[in-house]
Amino acid sequence: MARLCCNRNQVFYLQILSTKEKKIQVEDSVKITEHFIVVLPQLLAKYSKDAEKVTNLLQIPQYFDLELYGTGSLEKHLDALLREVKAIVLDHSDMDVLEACSRLYCTLCNEELLIHNKVALARTELVDELVDQLNQLLGSFLNEGEGLCTEEEGIHCIYSTLRRITAFHNAHDLSKWNLYDKMSELLVFEMEHSCLPVQIILPALQCAYFALLWQLACVAKKPSSKENLVVLKTHLRHYCRICSGYFSHSNRDVREKAFMVICDFLMIVSHQDTSDDGTLGLLEYFPSTSLQSKMLLFIQDHIFTEEEEDKAKDLPEEEDRKKDSQKLDILHMKRCLLAAYCKLIIHNVIEMTAAAEIYKHYMKAYNDFGDIIKETLSRTRHNDKIQSAKTLILCLQQLFQKHVESQNGGSTDPISASFSNIKELARRFSLTFGWDQVKTRESVAMIHKEGIEFAFQGAAGMEGKCPPPNLNFLTILSEFSNKLLKPDKRLVYGYLLRYVPDPALSREDSWHSLGWYRTSLLASEDEENSAASSLNEWPPVSVAKTPFKRKFSEGSLHQSDHTEPTNRTSDIHYSAHLPSLAPRSRKRMKSDNSCLQEYPPLLAPANLKRKNSYQVVIQVEEIPSEDTDVDVVGADQET
Repeated sequence: MARLCCNRNQVFYLQILSTKEKKIQVEDSVKITEHFIVVLPQLLAKYSKDAEKVTNLLQIPQYFDLELYGTGSLEKHLDALLREVKAIVLDHSDMDVLEACSRLYCTLCNEELLIHNKVALARTELVDELVDQLNQLLGSFLNEGEGLCTEEEGIHCIYSTLRRITAFHNAHDLSKWNLYDKMSELLVFEMEHSCLPVQIILPALQCAYFALLWQLACVAKKPSSKENLVVLKTHLRHYCRICSGYFSHSNRDVREKAFMVICDFLMIVSHQDTSDDGTLGLLEYFPSTSLQSKMLLFIQDHIFTEEEEDKAKDLPEEEDRKKDSQKLDILHMKRCLLAAYCKLIIHNVIEMTAAAEIYKHYMKAYNDFGDIIKETLSRTRHNDKIQSAKTLILCLQQLFQKHVESQNGGSTDPISASFSNIKELARRFSLTFGWDQVKTRESVAMIHKEGIEFAFQGAAGMEGKCPPPNLNFLTILSEFSNKLLKPDKRLVYGYLLRYVPDPALSREDSWHSLGWYRTSLLASEDEENSAASSLNEWPPVSVAKTPFKRKFSEGSLHQSDHTEPTNRTSDIHYSAHLPSLAPRSRKRMKSDNSCLQEYPPLLAPANLKRKNSYQVVIQVEEIPSEDTDVDVVGADQET
């Protein structure tokens, strides 16, 4: 009898066994288990020198009916198995073999089995022997202030012992041996003297990591005193400082290991759930500003820097293949490091603004890291649309400033290759918003708001005589104009005119970027006249009286705060409907009204205060019916 089981991508038949078939299956399982219980120790002894065969043999017991070990006739074979496994652990340093032995002990140490106590005792004896061996080796080779002796045999012994302990600490709680203190002492010694070989540093970093994770797991399972929690949190911070210190190590493997470990570690310790008594919340730890800066610098220096290629030509085919394999391994590790770092950004462990440095390489490193960067952009936008938009515009602003600096302080050349690359990057960012303009409305509006404010930085005191130094940024910003709804384009254009001095409107040579951006916002002449007529009753904003001070707002387009002028004793309030012209045909009026009713307009900057400027408020009211003319109403100026 069979039943059809359907999955998302596959269809298969699940056979339902009868009672007789189940009985036969159980009997076969018992027979196979009894056979391998007797034979397995002999096979391990025969192939003990072959790492690959031993690894495969050690995986067999996980399929045993382990209850059979409790019978009197087969219990002696358990002792033989434990002896052989212990001999393999002490003889091998291959990590695959050691991890297979560790998993075997973990399988046999199941508390529900009768053999649990015997296997746990054997494991304890083995770990005791390994830890004693490590203490003796470190005591012999670590001389006071003189560093590590350079005998290769001694270094190999320490290296092998550390790997064995690390492999067991991965699957077993070895907290009672206090391995973290030993590992941290070893790592600090290396930071001070820089004399330990790489073979010792790598397992020491991993073992200290496992030691802290087991302490965290123990605290989560049973209550602990606040004193113990404080000590544990001190260890967490200390370990983060140690790992960050290895970011600049001379060996590449050590740098990458330290960075990968700290990324995983921060992901765990920054999301500790608070217990009922509130004690577990004390362990929650977020990276400091200095640590975030170090991690970002590591990404810039080790991920997006190009490797120096060997210029040797006519290499043998075997060496050429080996070189290509090494390049792939390096690229794989870079992708893993970048993914681990981006995961911290996505889960709000690291500030989202750090992603701006990664987005800069979206085009240049698209083939190698494009999928990771796109996923980071998508996830961060899902978490916080406004902050994600600010991060995108921050990325473009930083690239633009770097471009300006490369021009030796002169005017930016909009035809240069670097400027074209920034504009193309903005176009790529614009494409990530998709076609749903309603869904991305607030994000795109925030990008235009931040971009306009950045473009007119430094315009104070010029009185329109010369364009602001960042005015060409409007050309880059125009790439996002097609993502605005028609009502929002008018609001953005009105926001733009607040910063544009009157003389600039009649100049098209030096203010070319302004005209380009205005054209991208106004789809037709009617819209331009409509937007302009709605602003005729607003007082012109003199750039000479409006020195700009940029502030990051937390909301959408309408949240921006500036300072009220000191030489005014009262505010000037203006309220206006969305721009519209009475002379237009009723047919055109109906189409616009239907559009505005379908997409409620974004609020323009309410309570806009800028230093030495008027306070202007745009109040968006309900769209009147299509049979009513729409006028721009300006409130009386208060004196």
